[in-house]
Formats: sequence, structure tokens, C-alpha cells
Amino acid sequence: MSLAVTEHVAKSARHTSFYLACGPEDGPLVIFVHGWPELSISWRHQLPVFGGMGFRAVAPDMRGYGRSGVYDRHEAYALSESTADMIELLDSLGRETAVFVGHDWGSPVVWSLASHHPERCHGVANLCVPYIPAGFAPRNIIPLVDRRVYPEAEFPAGQWDYQLFYEEDFATARAGFEGNIPGTVKALFRAGSAAGEGKPAVTSMVRKNRGWFGGLAAAPDLPRDERVLTEQDFHAYASALQRNGFFGPDSWYMNGERNIAFAAQSKNGGRIDLPVLFLHAAYDFVCETRRSRLAEPMRAACTRLTEATTDTGHWMAQENPAFVNAAVARWLATELPDVWPA
Repeated sequence: MSLAVTEHVAKSARHTSFYLACGPEDGPLVIFVHGWPELSISWRHQLPVFGGMGFRAVAPDMRGYGRSGVYDRHEAYALSESTADMIELLDSLGRETAVFVGHDWGSPVVWSLASHHPERCHGVANLCVPYIPAGFAPRNIIPLVDRRVYPEAEFPAGQWDYQLFYEEDFATARAGFEGNIPGTVKALFRAGSAAGEGKPAVTSMVRKNRGWFGGLAAAPDLPRDERVLTEQDFHAYASALQRNGFFGPDSWYMNGERNIAFAAQSKNGGRIDLPVLFLHAAYDFVCETRRSRLAEPMRAACTRLTEATTDTGHWMAQENPAFVNAAVARWLATELPDVWPA
């Protein structure tokens, strides 16, 4: 029988975090941190599994999403703010330390916890987005683009072109997602395929197309990809994004220089000596880490790094939850045996 996943709210003077939880309240704490444009339910395949192992598995809605605090200023979505949210959540749970697991924009949050607050982390695991010690921002990741796929004359920003579109025309970028939010959800949450290997990702042409959807003003109506989303999941994402809009989610991309300045405040010169797990998605051709140089800074900065790869696209925790769950559990058992539930 699957353990119940329960709903909770943690409030401080500066922020409110809605979160899901599963497992014994006194179990070793694992906090799962979602990315763009997701929700705590993105970890629906992980929470009952790790709760069933005896961990206290927790997943918050990040700021700007779901039932957590939503703000109307771009700077409210800087990594310094979301990192502070996670420290406050940890405090509200009465814990000194946790294992943190991140995906997409949740990964830079988790990397920031490890680099700025290592004393609050047993270890960290991240999916798809590797550690960039100088700060996850366009001017630090564009130099790592694979120019065999993205010749500089044609694709100066490579697959990161979409991040510059937010900076140059935020209103149009936001409107493209909000024009048909159910369609946006179905268009974004799709399984990966080997067919994209060696080809420019759609994100490399966003400025040219004035949006993500090939020149269309809003997302087309595609069939829901059952490999990633059930009908219930689809409605949960769509209703939350319709309620809050895309200002908050998209504003995470508007803080490149602030995030670089925050990275400069890390401890140990950005080196991470904690146990670290990184999971590569073979068919994620935006966060392409196998053939490009994108993972090189992580390998140089993380002294206790474990890596594994799954044949999925970007949404690996939903496309192949058995792999993700097994990889994280194996890493916990081997690298953090003292954290394993008694």
C-alpha cells in the first residue's frame, strides 16, 4: 500500500512555502526541489517511494508556483531568495540538515545550498542541470556550447538563446506561454527521443521565432504525452499556471547578474566537498551534458561526485521514475550510509 502524501504550509515573515510530505516525521529528511514550470507534484513518483523507505520526503512549491508565495518583482526570483526559502523550510521542519534533490531550476537552488550552506546539507543530488560555480547565467554557460551543433555565426547563444529572449523581451516571452496555458503544458511536458541527437534544439531559435512555438503567438494544441503526464497531472499543472501566470516562473531567468554575484559569495571558493550525485538525461538536448563541456565545471568543483545516465529527456523523474529512485537510493546507501533510516 502506498503511503499517504500530505499537504502542509510553512510561513515566515518573508515567504510562504506550500509543501507535500510523505514518510515518518522523524525520518531522515530528503527535500525535492522542482524547476520550471512545475510544481511539488513533479516529485509524485519519488515521495511515496522514499517515504516508504523510512525517509521524510518533502517537496515544496517553489516561489512563484502553486500555493507558495508569488511576487511581482523580477529580483524576488533570484537564487539568493529561493535558497533562503529552503533554509527557512528546513528550520520550520525543526531540522539542521537534509539531503536536497533538485531538477531544472531546482538544481541551481540545490547547488547554492551546497556551496553556500554546506553545514545544512548531508549531500545533494541534481538532475539535468550541472553545477556552474561562477553562477548559472547565460554569460557563464554560453561559452560551453557545443559548436559542432551550434556554429557560432548561426547560433551565437547556442541552445541558451531562449534565456536571452526573456532578458530582451520579457513581455512577449511571457505572453507566448500564457496565450494557451493548457497547450503550453502539453507542448512542454513531452518525453525525450534519440531523434534530436546532434540537431539544434528549438530553444536555440526562440529569438528568431519570437517565442517557443515556431512563430505562433501561443502554444498549439498537441495531444497530452501519456509518458510524462496523466490527465490529473495535466490539469494540476494547467490550473496552477492559469491561477498564477508565468510572471513568476519566467522571472527566474531575469536574474543572471544577481545570481553571478550570489555565486561569488559561496564558501570554499565554490568547491563542494559533500557527496554529490548528478543524473544525466541522454535525450535532454538543451541541458546537454554528455558531449558538450557543460558538465566540466561541476567535475572540477565537486570532489565526491557520482554520475549516472538515463535514456530519457528532460523530465526524467516522470519519464523514468524507477531509474531516478534507484539511482538516488543507491547513492544514499553507498555515499551517505549514516543517513539511511534505521
